[in-house]
Amino acid sequence: MEFNHTPVLLHETMEQLNIKPDGIYADGTLGGGGHAYEVLSRLSGHGRLIGLDQDADAIQAASKRLEGFGERAVIIRSNYAYMREQLAGLGIEKADGILLDLGVSSFQLDAPQRGFTYREADAPLDMRMDDRQQLTAKDIVNGYSEGELYRLIRDFGEEKFAKNIAKHIVNTRKEQEILTAGDLCAIICRAVPMKVRKNGSHPAKRTFQAIRIALNRELEVLENSLDDMISLLADGGRLCVITFHSLEDRIVKKAFCRNERPCICPPDFPVCTCGRVSKGKACRKPIVPSEEELNRNKRSKSAKLRVFERKEQ
Repeated sequence: MEFNHTPVLLHETMEQLNIKPDGIYADGTLGGGGHAYEVLSRLSGHGRLIGLDQDADAIQAASKRLEGFGERAVIIRSNYAYMREQLAGLGIEKADGILLDLGVSSFQLDAPQRGFTYREADAPLDMRMDDRQQLTAKDIVNGYSEGELYRLIRDFGEEKFAKNIAKHIVNTRKEQEILTAGDLCAIICRAVPMKVRKNGSHPAKRTFQAIRIALNRELEVLENSLDDMISLLADGGRLCVITFHSLEDRIVKKAFCRNERPCICPPDFPVCTCGRVSKGKACRKPIVPSEEELNRNKRSKSAKLRVFERKEQ
C-alpha cells in the first residue's frame, strides 16, 4: 500500500517557518515527506533538512519522495524525542526551524494491518508507530487492569463512559482474548448507551485514540521534548507544531507560554529575582485550516498550528 498522506496546513506552515534558502531545518514527524518536500524546494546552497520518523513505512516513502534533493535531505529513523542527539551527530548545534505534525497519518489509519482504525473489523490490535516496540494495543487491552484501562480511556480519550467501557473489556476478556478491532468495537458499543451511539461520532473513536496515545507515549514524549526543541532554535528560528486534539494543543500552548514568560517570582515583586529569561515569543492564536482546505481534506478539521519564535536575550 502506497504511503498517501495529505499534509495539513501546508502553505501556512511554510509561511510561518520563514524559510531561509541556506538554513537548517528539522522535521520531527517526517511521515510521507509532504511538508519536508516543500521545505526542501525552498532551500539552496548549504540548506539542509533533517527528517525524523519512527515509522519504517514513513521512512521508506519519504526516502523515495525526497531522493531528488540528494544530500540536502537527511532522513533518520528515530523518535523526535532524540532530535538533539541526532542533530549533534550531524554536527548541528542550532536549527533555523523545526516542524512537528502530530497524531496519526492517513496512511496509518487506512492500512488495516497497522490496527489504528476502528473501521476495519478484522484489523489486529496493533497501533504501534514503531514496530521495533514489543508492546502492542492487544497487550494493553488484554493485560491492563480495569483501573488502568479506565484511567487511560478517561484521560487520553476524554471519554465519559470510560468506567463502563473498561468494565466491559475486563469482563469480556475473562471469557476470551480480545484480538481484533472488531472485537473491541463490539465491546465498546455494548458499554455505550444506545442514544449516544445513534448521535455523534463513532462510539469507539475516543477509546481507540486513548489506547494509541498510551501505547506510543505520545503526550509524554511531546511534553518532554518541546523545551529542548525551543533551545535548539537559532536566534529568529521558529518551532511550528500542528496538533489534532485538545490534549496535544494544551501541552503545546502551555510549553510556549512557559518559554515566553518563565518568571516564577510572586506578582507583587518589583523586580525579577528568579533569573529565568524569556526564550522568545509565541503566536497568540493558533492558525486553523481555511474553508477551502476543510472542503478538500476532512481530516484537517481539528488541526491547529501554533508557532514559537526564538529570540536571544
